[in-house]
Amino acid sequence: MPPRIVPILNRLRQDLASELTPDSIKAACKEEKYTWRKRLLDPVTTIYLFILQILHGNTSCQHTTHFGEWNFTDSAYCAARKRLPLAVFQRLMRQVADTFKKSIGSEADSKWRGHRVWLIDGSSFSMPDTPELQEAFGQPGNQKRGCGFPVAKFLALFDLATGMLLSVAPAPLRSHEMSRCAVATAGMAPGDIALGDRGFCSFAHLAILLNRKQHGVFRAHQRQIIDFTPGRPGGPGSKRKRPNAVIRPSSRWVRSQGDADQVVILYKPKINPTWISKEEYALLPDEITVRELRYIVHTPGYRVGEVTLVTTLLDASEYPASELADLYFRRWQVEVYFRDLKITLKMDVLRCETVDGVLKELAVFALAYNLVRSVAGESAKIQGVAPDRVSVIDTVRWLVGAEGDEDLSVILINPSRKGRTEPRVKKRRPKQYPLMTKPRAELRKELLGENVAA
Repeated sequence: MPPRIVPILNRLRQDLASELTPDSIKAACKEEKYTWRKRLLDPVTTIYLFILQILHGNTSCQHTTHFGEWNFTDSAYCAARKRLPLAVFQRLMRQVADTFKKSIGSEADSKWRGHRVWLIDGSSFSMPDTPELQEAFGQPGNQKRGCGFPVAKFLALFDLATGMLLSVAPAPLRSHEMSRCAVATAGMAPGDIALGDRGFCSFAHLAILLNRKQHGVFRAHQRQIIDFTPGRPGGPGSKRKRPNAVIRPSSRWVRSQGDADQVVILYKPKINPTWISKEEYALLPDEITVRELRYIVHTPGYRVGEVTLVTTLLDASEYPASELADLYFRRWQVEVYFRDLKITLKMDVLRCETVDGVLKELAVFALAYNLVRSVAGESAKIQGVAPDRVSVIDTVRWLVGAEGDEDLSVILINPSRKGRTEPRVKKRRPKQYPLMTKPRAELRKELLGENVAA
């Protein structure tokens, strides 16, 4: 019995589904010089089962034996996953992302003023407590060894219009998000816009984007001094603290484009950031021209009342300040995409106990997530709504439960709740158990000792 992923793929948009057909999976294996014997759990079946496992909420390997009329054990399935090289999973992930970019590159309604916009942001995930994963990723510093779990950071790049995931770049917990930025944004094309928060607003990052003929729209870093006074002094060295001296911006004013909207020149800091090598930093230009603008948030209930942006989109007539403010407001959508990936698909806690296994699991999560987003996009077209209105959890249910040619229009559409505000609190109380402060083996010995003494 073939895996149920085959009829699922047959109902998807053909350009995306073609990258996960049996022939394309076999071709990816051959490209990576991987050979295999003819068996039940060959690369095609194993990858299809892996995707279905993720779509079922990252369920156990034992559960996969019940997906059809199979005759294999969970240990055999785990061994089949281990046999497949990581490079095969990563190649399939890149192929799906590349196909997605080509298929929607000409769709004008998916662009902002002629530019494709990519949401860039970082998050994290946890994994089993094994020595290998502890060594590779580390764990939070407020937890003793044996009392916590390894945690990895990852940087993700989402398409603003569709929510599709272009790339995901993992890194150890104690590393700067920008250390993986070059990897995460490598798939962006000239003219594309990277939209992110203040953590991505630095001279080096803006200069890298300009070198690639790309653009950035970021919230200004909290340490950056910005003054909108026309003709104000500034330049290299102006930020140095001197007794009784006013600290001035280190940028040079060029021109004003309205109230709280100006073009300035940023100068290259003498010391390179830790996330970029000295050799790469030396190749960046000595100065770049950017635009700074500030606007007031009038919506009641929002935490931030004033926002300052830094962007490489200099023309105020082509990119009005109000349009840039609306664009940055949409940056919050990345949190929804992270919720869909980590909570709905349950990527918050991975199950594999080796570094190789964790990276494979991450790649398959990206494949499964993009399949879900592809179905949601098709359903949105049929029902005439924006893709972010389609319920992701209902799309997953449709994928794992639909039979035959079930209509995509049955997928649930969420109500439009623009400007919705909710308090950032939890209503459900956690169980009243103390936190673990010693390794489980030590606690077990203490417990047995108390029982014996009693």
